[in-house]
Amino acid sequence: MRTLKIVAVICGFLLLAATASAQDTGTGNIKGKVKVKGEGPTADVAVSVRQKDREVASAVTNTKGEFLVKGLAPGLYELTFRKTGLSVGSLEHVEVKTGKTKALPDRLVLTPNEASTARLWSSVFDEGGYSVRGARLELARLEADGAPKKIDGRLTNESGQAVFKLSPEKAMYRVTVKLDGGTTQARDVEIDGAMVYRVAFTVQRSPK
Repeated sequence: MRTLKIVAVICGFLLLAATASAQDTGTGNIKGKVKVKGEGPTADVAVSVRQKDREVASAVTNTKGEFLVKGLAPGLYELTFRKTGLSVGSLEHVEVKTGKTKALPDRLVLTPNEASTARLWSSVFDEGGYSVRGARLELARLEADGAPKKIDGRLTNESGQAVFKLSPEKAMYRVTVKLDGGTTQARDVEIDGAMVYRVAFTVQRSPK
């Protein structure tokens, strides 16, 4: 009797596994990676999956900008990508097939929304207080471990200035100024909101 019960339990598990497998093969998935122009992959982007104006699934990008939506019935879908401070992105006619994972093309790039963009103005002066034109400014985002990740580079204009447009979300950045044959300096700036931030450098020009 006990043996029969064990056999019945095993059969039940096998039946459930077979049913789950059948359900898995009857659906498909969508995966992709979202980036910010000039900054690279971005986390916390809300991904909405819609079919005939009805949201059927959602996801959020991880720290690598990646997302995966599982268990979608075969058919055509529309995807919308939203994050505060960034433009809204969308994709239409994304086809999901049974038992397949649809990998979206590497063109999911959002741009900072001008109305809610942080601006980092960087100015470079020499020891006499004169603007330095053509100084090389490099911008890096500081990762969680403190390591800098370069995301942009500019040359100062005639007024010795350059501006970087950034996401308003809280993050630490490092601006480094480099002069040919001159000094190299760096400043760390915390961005937290859609405001204007300023950083200034005083450098020593190389002797002529």
